[in-house]
Amino acid sequence: MKPVPPEIAALARRFRVVSGAGFRLKDRDPACHGDVKKEAGHLLLKESVSLLSSMQERLYAQDRAALLLIFQAMDAAGKDGTIKHVMSGVNPQGCQVTSFKAPNPAELAHDYLWRTTLALPERGRIGIFNRSYYEEVLIARVHPKLLENEKLPARLVTPRIWKERLEDIAAHERHLARNGTVILKFFLHLSKKEQKKRFLSRLEEPEKNWKFSAADLSERGYWDAYQKAYEEAIRATAAPHAPWFVIPADHKWFARLAVAAAVIEAMRGLNLHFPEVTSAQRRELAKARNALGER
Repeated sequence: MKPVPPEIAALARRFRVVSGAGFRLKDRDPACHGDVKKEAGHLLLKESVSLLSSMQERLYAQDRAALLLIFQAMDAAGKDGTIKHVMSGVNPQGCQVTSFKAPNPAELAHDYLWRTTLALPERGRIGIFNRSYYEEVLIARVHPKLLENEKLPARLVTPRIWKERLEDIAAHERHLARNGTVILKFFLHLSKKEQKKRFLSRLEEPEKNWKFSAADLSERGYWDAYQKAYEEAIRATAAPHAPWFVIPADHKWFARLAVAAAVIEAMRGLNLHFPEVTSAQRRELAKARNALGER
């Protein structure tokens, strides 16, 4: 397997948050591109995609750890495109993307972690959540009336519910990590100015009209409330075993590179290799080779 370029490791560390103490979103620049030039960034991303393909093959063969990638962002931040480009070289048999929309009646009949738990990746595989259980401390927090759909006992819906949910999410992720799931959480940090630019592009370019939703525009009115909810979620759940990566998203090419860098660095820490063949297995392979030679 090719060595990991030093630029990749540096990018992975730069945007990682492993402790929420003192974290503030306003200290993070959505337009940052890490002093990487665009042309060099495209070349690095191409190399990163190749590395990820090789690493994923070993992850699948080793069949020990699972990798869970969680993507959260404001509308138009580029979650779909980032997932598509970063994972373009990965074998589809070893990777599954799950997009979580508004919960359906069956999902609302269970606790909010139920539907995402069903979609967790098996050992040896990569699971990608396009939105996740974090929606329950983001959109539900910004629009608390949504809690009425969850049929919770009235005594549980108190001002402490958001703190309690963040505690439960942190405990859930700790449990997953203790059982072999490597968790990486990505917040694609988009500026309000860039979001406006992308919304206008969706309105003005016919081939992008299908991407526009009036609901997205409505949610833009709650920008500050969402920023606060994201900040508090990151503060409460950032941990060494479940880090957040606050990825500058105003430049799509750089966001994709930074995400790829974080995934590569995490997988490098798993000591991935193909399973060693034992002496007994070698003897069986020799027998099979001889048998094939006779036919």
